[in-house]
Amino acid sequence: MSEPDTAARYLDRYAEILAEVSATGRRLTRDELDARRALGEQAAERGHSLRSLVREHLAATRAAWPGARGSAEHVLAAVEQAVDAFAEGYERAQRQAVREEEVARREFVDDLLHGRSDLGRLAERAERFGLVLSSSHAVAVAEGHEAYDDVAPVTRRIEAALIARFGNRRILLATKNERLVCIASGDQDDVLAYFAGQAHAATDDGRVAIGRPRPGAGGVVHSYEEALSTLELAGRLGLDDPVVRAADLLVYPVLARDRQAMADLVLSALGPLKRARGGAEPLLETLRVYFDSGCTAAEAARRLTLSVRALTYRLERIHQLTGADPADPVHRYTLQTAVIGARLLDWPAQEI
Repeated sequence: MSEPDTAARYLDRYAEILAEVSATGRRLTRDELDARRALGEQAAERGHSLRSLVREHLAATRAAWPGARGSAEHVLAAVEQAVDAFAEGYERAQRQAVREEEVARREFVDDLLHGRSDLGRLAERAERFGLVLSSSHAVAVAEGHEAYDDVAPVTRRIEAALIARFGNRRILLATKNERLVCIASGDQDDVLAYFAGQAHAATDDGRVAIGRPRPGAGGVVHSYEEALSTLELAGRLGLDDPVVRAADLLVYPVLARDRQAMADLVLSALGPLKRARGGAEPLLETLRVYFDSGCTAAEAARRLTLSVRALTYRLERIHQLTGADPADPVHRYTLQTAVIGARLLDWPAQEI
């Protein structure tokens, strides 16, 4: 039969050592210290509290206190050595357990976000980290001006904020490719919105993208990849919004799906702007701001720091060069779509 897992098990030979020290005044030997460390490791591995075990050591010290005069100094020195070695072993086991947990967590996150593991096995591992993959999940990805990993202060700060706000909700915060990643149940948009606000502030005004909720383990991958694509798209479009949602930008991937058709539209509708003095960029920016302002001339002029008269002149020049009037609802859709295409293709900076 195996030895019962009680406190006495971790006090093996402790009373005898104190008695010998009291009688001889010696210090603990290397073998005795190694034995105390091993007992500390075993206690940690079996989930015992270090505080309760130290209390048991002190109780055993009191019970076995030798009656001989002059032994107190030697006994207290031995207690200090024994308890210190025990605690060292306990802490060493805990550090090892933390390292193993971090490795397992990292492997799980990598497998989950790459979708490269057996789905059944992945679902079993997910429960260990607080996720139930049979339901839908959404993923938010944050990037800032520096690289982030699992032990970065920013990561720890956001994790603490999530725990303080949402407690035991099923949330997984991790890092991947130097970005922050938050995975939450598809019906917990408040979690992702809160993460987005925290991440934007903590990453020094970085940007956060939120993918759409998707079902199953494969849904996590799809939502993650959608969030990444949305981050890239927001950068290419030069969006100012600190938090962008894939659901709000669905039209852009559709427009970009046929690159050749989009390139043809851009060159056909906007190519003539290159003949303008100063090139196409100033007039292209005028169109972008005009459309972003809801085609309100006064607001567009304010954003461009122009007079309304100067803005009107630019719009007339665009009409002359392209044959399309930005103020005409029929022409406006073609021009606005072409402007979006130019931003997606980085034209005219890049030849298309």
